[in-house]
Amino acid sequence: MEIIEKKALLGDEAVAVAALHAGISAAYGYPGTPSTEILEYLIDEYKERDGPRAIWCTNEKTAVEAGLGVSFAGRRAIVAMKHVGLNVAADPFINGALLGIKGGLVIVAADDPGMHSSQNEQDSRFYAAFAMIPCLEPRSQQEAYDFTREAFDLSERFHVPVLLRLTTRLSHARAEVSFEKTAGNEGESESGAVRAQNPLSKAENKTEWMLLPAFARKNYANLIGKQEDLLEWSNSRVAVHAGDDVSLAIITAGLGGNYYEENLADFAKSRGEKTPLHLHISAYPLPTEKIRTLCGKVEKILVIEEGQPFIEEKLRGILFQEITVFGKLQALNDAFALPRTGELDPDNVRVALGLAPRPSILTSLNVNVSQDTLAKIPSRPPQLCQGCPHGDSYEAVKRATAGLDSVAVTSDIGCYSLGASPPYSVPETIVCMGASVGMARGAADAGLEHVVAVIGDSTFLHSGMTGLLEAVAADTPMTLVILDNSIVAMTGCQETIIPSEKLRALLLGLGVPREHLLDLEAKHQLLDENAAKLRAEIKYQGLSVVVFRRPCLEALRKWRKKGMGDRE
Repeated sequence: MEIIEKKALLGDEAVAVAALHAGISAAYGYPGTPSTEILEYLIDEYKERDGPRAIWCTNEKTAVEAGLGVSFAGRRAIVAMKHVGLNVAADPFINGALLGIKGGLVIVAADDPGMHSSQNEQDSRFYAAFAMIPCLEPRSQQEAYDFTREAFDLSERFHVPVLLRLTTRLSHARAEVSFEKTAGNEGESESGAVRAQNPLSKAENKTEWMLLPAFARKNYANLIGKQEDLLEWSNSRVAVHAGDDVSLAIITAGLGGNYYEENLADFAKSRGEKTPLHLHISAYPLPTEKIRTLCGKVEKILVIEEGQPFIEEKLRGILFQEITVFGKLQALNDAFALPRTGELDPDNVRVALGLAPRPSILTSLNVNVSQDTLAKIPSRPPQLCQGCPHGDSYEAVKRATAGLDSVAVTSDIGCYSLGASPPYSVPETIVCMGASVGMARGAADAGLEHVVAVIGDSTFLHSGMTGLLEAVAADTPMTLVILDNSIVAMTGCQETIIPSEKLRALLLGLGVPREHLLDLEAKHQLLDENAAKLRAEIKYQGLSVVVFRRPCLEALRKWRKKGMGDRE
């Protein structure tokens, strides 16, 4: 392989560079940790170096739909989101498998084991299995690059979208990545003139792109017919690594392979220098032929995979013979089972293998710290930034609802969810993007008298508008509080899909009564005045919307850096 360049890249950045080298025409997504850096890299290429079109979308569903449109036109597209964003995009994602994908379409889902910035730990591999499409799972930044390139070719070969599954540690860790010289990137910048490789060529067979029942039945049968070829492909990508311990085999996936190999020398030593057979899985559907070959030689299997016990559970339906499977659902021998929650790491994999924990810095220094002492060390929970406008907004909500009977305050995911912590402790529910609006409506329908939904400006645009439209139609007795800080703050200060000055017109267009649509400035000096105005709307037995406006401090810094002043 002839190398033209090496770069130290985050896993997310490696995916972005690979997409550029693969000749994408467009990239779409919605910001969400740990996937955000993919689109940020591509947007920089688009705006600063005339790269392929790359933009943030209103939500993940519209992003996938735009990607499908690019594919229909015969060109390549990539769509990026975090794992919970795939829930929002599920409709076009699942249906996309029934379409006659023309230009390669790669959908990246970055899972977040350990919930560093998420409300659950769902495993996106289940979505790929549900849709019956290929899934690639890299274990290094180099594989993130290579697998992304492969995914575009695979999408066009089988005419289906391809899911690329990342996890937090891979997305946000940096390592050297090498690029192979090809016709696509030789002598070009990363964006280059790659779009010329994908001529505009609209799909000719309309029946492959219209999911009317008569066509969809045929397309679904075609998808079923592709499964045998997909299995042949997945089996061709893996090999069983030889070992001399025939009593045990290890199956790894994703970063689990790295953590196992990090402990392999000690594990072999503990078993009399015998090494178990090893199969690393990086592509789905599961390579059943290789798995059965592996299992025909051993008595037990240990599965080490990041996320949920996806492989471990499926093995029980794949294997013909009686064999004991260990992993997250059952412990190997007397060792601890792999944890069902949180991330894998070399240490918990080590313990699951029955090895003694590695000495820590404290033990090497002969410092004895008990678990009780460690438990007493105070944590530093996330909190609103000093001077954040949401603090003044929540204080106004707190004062406005004080003393009222039958009160409920619902909220959503975002910076403003931190208002659930002291000293504010205002929201009572936090579920998902947009849920605050629908839950407030339900609480009001159930009979609660003073119901307040709190949502951010970007979250409202993402998935709050439809809920508000329902509340408008029913004139639900509730108050929607929109905290407008003029930016998508928690994910790195991306721009909102429309600027703040257009929000009022949008709300009026949705049917919010003009006399019950308030614009308030979120300032500490106006707390009493704002609380009084908000309280009046909360007591009004109909729909009202109150917008608290003040830019995020980081937004102000960003605007000033670009010479845009305060945009006020």
